[in-house]
Amino acid sequence: MNQSEPMDATRFGPYPAPGTSAYRTAADVAAHSLAVADESTPMARSVEHQLLVREGRRLREPLPRPKRARVMVVANQKGGVGKTTSTVNMAAALAQHGLRVLVVDLDPQGNASTALSIDHHRGTPSTYDALVDGVPLTEIVQESPEVPGLFVVPATIDLAGAEIELVSLVARESRLRKAIMAYPPVTAEDEDRLDYVLIDCPPSLGLLTLNALVAGEEMLIPIQAEYYALEGLGQLLETVEMVRAHLNPELAISTILLTMYDARTRLAAGVAEEVRSHFGDQVLRTAIPRSVRISEAPSYGQSVMTYDPGSPGALSYLEAAREMALKGANA
Repeated sequence: MNQSEPMDATRFGPYPAPGTSAYRTAADVAAHSLAVADESTPMARSVEHQLLVREGRRLREPLPRPKRARVMVVANQKGGVGKTTSTVNMAAALAQHGLRVLVVDLDPQGNASTALSIDHHRGTPSTYDALVDGVPLTEIVQESPEVPGLFVVPATIDLAGAEIELVSLVARESRLRKAIMAYPPVTAEDEDRLDYVLIDCPPSLGLLTLNALVAGEEMLIPIQAEYYALEGLGQLLETVEMVRAHLNPELAISTILLTMYDARTRLAAGVAEEVRSHFGDQVLRTAIPRSVRISEAPSYGQSVMTYDPGSPGALSYLEAAREMALKGANA
């Protein structure tokens, strides 16, 4: 992109945000009344979200339940692009809309478990036990104390050694898939079934991520709106194609989420344009802005959806989750 050329907002597709951005932030969502079709003001909707969350109540507009559980892999081998942050906040947003969600923490650092106030000290039943020892998820899953309807398979530091231990096991690349499919709420058809399973992957393409790719049917790829985030994307796409060809032909990249988006910069707009040109409608129109509140939330053992429900970051994740759910319901 020629940095000296003026930015033409019309070339970014049918839903450009105000100014030069192709992607909507919380401010744009509020300004255009996309989140709720009523006469309330943006501030009123923000306050309403805060009150409902703090009272432990679901949002008044429930999202449609998918026909069956959507198993989604949140992966990108580039570190620092917002994988864990997007996993926990998208999961919390879906649960606040009345859906039942399971987060599988597959990162040895256990950051997703921390953000959802889930105990994951050494010795706690975790994804390590499911992968290496075949322990059923019914003995591992914990419910998040912050968000009703949100469940977590925690990760402990033991998972760091799982890559080596898995090498010698039979069907080592499909052990997570076996564990998930054997978990009754995933395959059940009653009201207590799960609607979404989000698998948070480590920032690598080792056996743990491979297990996730084999277990999932869809991929949610967070991409930081900076140039370096695009450099490693090719390797991830090659890995996805290999998994499709040999292990999981049902795997599809269904959702791309722009994170740490700064609508004031030409760089963010340029990255957004390149991502949209390659992935098209797979890219969510809602982007997640840079936000101190999003970064602060994990230090209090919370997602931003409960830490500061009325913040721009929380409202952006709320709209992104809504967009992803509606898109999946229409597929």
